[in-house]
Amino acid sequence: MRLCSFTQDSVARVGLVLADEVTDLARCDAGFATDLRLLLASAGELHERILRASARAPRLALSSIRLEAPVRSPRKFLGLGMSYRSHAAEIRRRGGQVPAHQHWFNKQVTAVSGPYDPIHLPRVSSRLDYAGELAIVIGKGGRHIRRDDIHEAIAGFMICNDVSVRDRQRRAPTATLGKSFDTHGPTGPWLTTVDEIVDAGRLGIRTWVDGELRQNGNTAELLFNFGEMIEELSTVFTLEPGDILATGTPAGVGQYRDPPSFLTVGQTVRIAIEGLGQIENRVIAEPEAPSSVRHPSGQACLYCHVGSDGNFPGVSGRRPGSAHRRALPASQAGARRQEPPRLRGGSVCNRSIYGLWTTGDPMSFYGPPLGRGSW
Repeated sequence: MRLCSFTQDSVARVGLVLADEVTDLARCDAGFATDLRLLLASAGELHERILRASARAPRLALSSIRLEAPVRSPRKFLGLGMSYRSHAAEIRRRGGQVPAHQHWFNKQVTAVSGPYDPIHLPRVSSRLDYAGELAIVIGKGGRHIRRDDIHEAIAGFMICNDVSVRDRQRRAPTATLGKSFDTHGPTGPWLTTVDEIVDAGRLGIRTWVDGELRQNGNTAELLFNFGEMIEELSTVFTLEPGDILATGTPAGVGQYRDPPSFLTVGQTVRIAIEGLGQIENRVIAEPEAPSSVRHPSGQACLYCHVGSDGNFPGVSGRRPGSAHRRALPASQAGARRQEPPRLRGGSVCNRSIYGLWTTGDPMSFYGPPLGRGSW
């Protein structure tokens, strides 16, 4: 199966991709979550439920919807460095050291973006690099998963561009600062379930920049198999449904070209993996205003963000902060809790950044406590 997250008319959905159409699963079965992570975490025979629902669900043309990141709100987003033989070889040629063990790093989950969303060239650096990767999406998950018992642990695979800001990456051994800029984790175009792939350990992976082939590798080059990766991580912490594990990149990244070649505004990066489709992202200058904030439900909060047109997304004539003017900043002792703003459909917005527009002080936040899975 190919499961996707999509929006149509600003409403988040999960669907099953069939050729050039997608079935809107939640439209025929209210029990389906509209977030793929929550769907993967739901109990029951998910495969059979999806097939039954898709037989009755309305179908939409792929061209009529916007594909989003398959897992919009993962609990974890991890990457494996120096894991392909060809990439390790190009590092050694430049005098770099390649560890004998798995070298995992963290990408902040706010880096997640869609398969066709733009990549921001940061204002603070010009050393923007690409890396075509196969990403594992965790299904059942768990702790202390043995390498021979990973079938249920993996929900499926997707494409990831592990975008990096190389000078920031080298500021600390963890590499997190160079791996976690907003928009620097394009994924998609959908989640391809394990049963669709005959051998994920032998898939061609290619990356183009403006039509020029930059990377041409195969997952057969991996120094560690998927079982070893999951065993290593689950020895330390619990893997949860929807967690993203980017498994590394073959040779050809920009920083190791001769001379080095970093991405610039206007360039387009396309990554294709055999059996998984392709993603394509254009580089743009980091905008002055923050990008639209979306909650794990996929809906834009009417009160937490103002659109580029000065109005709330989808709501004309509203001014930023109009619903928050009565909120008191947290710095005032004894401040009375206000009713939190709500998303479309009535669900409570747990982000609730009160005071941002009322006081002009970004530290004057006040709202309900953040619960499990909320922002």
